[in-house]
Amino acid sequence: MGRVTDLVTFGETMLRLSPPRGERLETTRELEVQTGGTESNVAAAAARLGIDSVWLSKLPDSPLGRRIVSELRSHGVRTGISWADPEETRTGTYYTEHGGDPRGTNVVYDRADSAFTTVRTSELPEGIFEGTGRFHTTGITPGLSQTAKQTTIDLLEAAGEAGVTRSFDLNYRGKLWSPAEARRTYESLFEYVDTLFVPRRDARDILEYEGDAVEIAHGLLTEHDLDTVVLTRGEKGAVAVGDGEVHEQGTYQSDTYDAIGTGDAFVGGFLSRRIDGGDVPDALQWGAATASLKRTIGGDIAVITRDEVESVLAGESGIDR
Repeated sequence: MGRVTDLVTFGETMLRLSPPRGERLETTRELEVQTGGTESNVAAAAARLGIDSVWLSKLPDSPLGRRIVSELRSHGVRTGISWADPEETRTGTYYTEHGGDPRGTNVVYDRADSAFTTVRTSELPEGIFEGTGRFHTTGITPGLSQTAKQTTIDLLEAAGEAGVTRSFDLNYRGKLWSPAEARRTYESLFEYVDTLFVPRRDARDILEYEGDAVEIAHGLLTEHDLDTVVLTRGEKGAVAVGDGEVHEQGTYQSDTYDAIGTGDAFVGGFLSRRIDGGDVPDALQWGAATASLKRTIGGDIAVITRDEVESVLAGESGIDR
């Protein structure tokens, strides 16, 4: 990449299309366009917190593909894109329909056969891990295609060989594959992972771990020889196990305008603090504070500032006096 990079992420990003709140997809005449992708959300959150972040992916060389790159660059993310022929491939999209109880929020994916499903390691920039501190990807990426799965493995292996710290967010998506298939793939990847982020529900339902949060995190740590396991528990906060210590972190109170991307914001906040030299308890606080701010913001990306995160940590009111 020609320069020192704090964080490299890899994954698919789609266009997110949403009708105005209270309207249904089947009747709306308007759709709001934003970008949404787990790994790019993490890169954007970290970049906005002062971390030099790069996102790797594959997109059609089309107005839609360039729209995604332009938005991410506006948040300070550098990009390493394999550009595909727009006549032969497509940009993945997804639709969100926000609704309160009892209807809830509905997500409809239209991502099959997107450009990203054909991404190969040889198509990505050379020397991507030279001078890189951390590499991050998620369990969504290997579920998109066999090609994407192999490229994920290649990058995790290359990062390890380059001495880069690797993190992986399980992030199971039932619309991509079955629990059994996902579990086999995840367990085959853990040997290439240093820090694992996993929602408690996925640890229970997909990885079939039983017990309380600490028992589950410790079991994953020891069985797969990981350095750190961060188990997220929604409103109950997170637990991290590593270096023989257990750390717990609650949530920061916030209103919820749009919950999509909250987990990615947590990971972005956590990694940004670790990159800045913070320890695990410190990183948990930054992750929780970043996540609380994201819930107040529409779209997938945590459009936040470092000052706002520090204000949440200091317990300061968001009221401008």
